[in-house]
Amino acid sequence: MTQALEQRTYTREEYLELEVASEERHEYVNGEIKLMTGGTPDHNDIAGNLYILIKLALKGKPYRTFYTDQRLWIPGGKSSPEGTRNLYTYPDVMVIEKPLQLQTGRTDTVTNPCFIAEVLSKSTQDYDHGEKFSAYRTIDSFREYLLIDQYKIHVEHYVKTAANQWLLSEYDEPNITLSLSTFETQIEIVSLYENIDIDTL
Repeated sequence: MTQALEQRTYTREEYLELEVASEERHEYVNGEIKLMTGGTPDHNDIAGNLYILIKLALKGKPYRTFYTDQRLWIPGGKSSPEGTRNLYTYPDVMVIEKPLQLQTGRTDTVTNPCFIAEVLSKSTQDYDHGEKFSAYRTIDSFREYLLIDQYKIHVEHYVKTAANQWLLSEYDEPNITLSLSTFETQIEIVSLYENIDIDTL
């Protein structure tokens, strides 16, 4: 799928057939296929740092941790806002409590994350805060969301406290430690920005 895509509505089956053969990653939103642009070195480093920290913390525990290339399917439903149904996407970091649940008929698409993190970019930050977060909240297993700014030290941490209720905590100092409640793991903000030139942020 390296050629330009025709501007039309695609079925999920058409998207998956194209995506499996593609060298690039695409998101599928309500029949529209969108190219997911490559991240900056800082974006990739921050996502990689978080993946490593969580992967090490969850060693031996009943979780699977994924990084950038794992496809997630969000079918949506009656309660999901318009514009967030029928979504295939690739979160920067995603944790799933075992057992792994796959989309029916697929071996490459998961459906039950409990934790998702996105590293913000100028082109996606509004989407990650808005429609995408709305879509994520329709997932029954989803309980925790981390948004990490790549241009300055700033982390937004959302935790589900009850049905339709989310608690937001924000962090702007590198020496603060945040606690991930889903799997009782602590992460220093400075560790997320390792190898990033913090003085220029």
